[in-house]
Amino acid sequence: MKISRLWAGFRSWLDERLGWGAVLGFLRQKKVPQTRHTMWAYTGSAILMFFIIQVVTGIILAFYYRPTLEEANASVARIMTDIPLGWAVRSIHSWSATFMIALVIVHLTSIWILKSYRRPREMTWMSGVLLLVCSLAFGFTGYLLPWDDLSLSATKVGTDIPRAIPVVGNFFTQLLRGGEDVSGDTLTRFFSFHICILPLALLAVLVIHIFLIQKLGMSLPLEAEIKKKKVREIPFWPNFIFREMILWLVLLGVLLSLAVFLPPGLGQAADLRAPAPEGIKPEWYFLFLFQTLKIFPAHVLFLSGETVAVLFILAGGLIFFFYPFLDNKPASAKGKVLTALAWLFIFYALALSIWSLLE
Repeated sequence: MKISRLWAGFRSWLDERLGWGAVLGFLRQKKVPQTRHTMWAYTGSAILMFFIIQVVTGIILAFYYRPTLEEANASVARIMTDIPLGWAVRSIHSWSATFMIALVIVHLTSIWILKSYRRPREMTWMSGVLLLVCSLAFGFTGYLLPWDDLSLSATKVGTDIPRAIPVVGNFFTQLLRGGEDVSGDTLTRFFSFHICILPLALLAVLVIHIFLIQKLGMSLPLEAEIKKKKVREIPFWPNFIFREMILWLVLLGVLLSLAVFLPPGLGQAADLRAPAPEGIKPEWYFLFLFQTLKIFPAHVLFLSGETVAVLFILAGGLIFFFYPFLDNKPASAKGKVLTALAWLFIFYALALSIWSLLE
């Protein structure tokens, strides 16, 4: 009885200062549309879970990592062999990055299929695209940090791509590398991006994204909105949260299993003077971009093929970012044409990724 009174007093003290009562009241009143498409909504919280795992494991790894030419590869080897469970922490960090990027892609794809970017949710889509960009940037900058032959060669190729952009290309390549060539400055710069700039950027965009979702709520399926169907709703707390927790447990089990049985390896320390290994390829989420650069001819009219390919990719990225404003009437004929073109792009990306893997 005394403990319950103390707990009630503490809750009252906390609520007076933090306003937790209003937050809990909002969560209890919040409703979630329950349709056959609701399962896609669970991917959002799973992305947040993997981001938290990334932050926690990343902090642990940063305690032991040394971002210098002489010590980078050796410090990763030491983490894997000398630090208790260091290999597991690194493996969890690596696999959770893959899961996070995959789920962001799945989440955005489901939003596109359901046309959930409809007015007034355009900015929710745009912030989601920025989350994808930040996630891909995490993967790109983190790939170099083990400082082995493969990561060095892949980074040379990746950081050389912006050079094809007219006027500003050389500037961006030098900004990424910290000079003309990949060097120790590049490693330090990528480490700073990976542990400082990108986490802050992603956290800022994530806060905006979550705020927009809470403010505007989850959208109804397009068909239900057009026909003005009444959709069944379930309470966000505790019903929806408990169902999300089931998915979290399943994904955690898969993550730990992969981390234990398929840990990432580590190559020999990179040699800046050594030739690039044959057949290097980027991570799976960059494969279709990599293959796009390869299929363009050497010259297209008066421009180099690489320049045209990079401009094509940038144009596609801008269309992707502003897509809700292009497809502002999904049920119209224009919306159906845009949907067909978007499906063609998805098949194109899958086909080129598979082609790159089979080469």
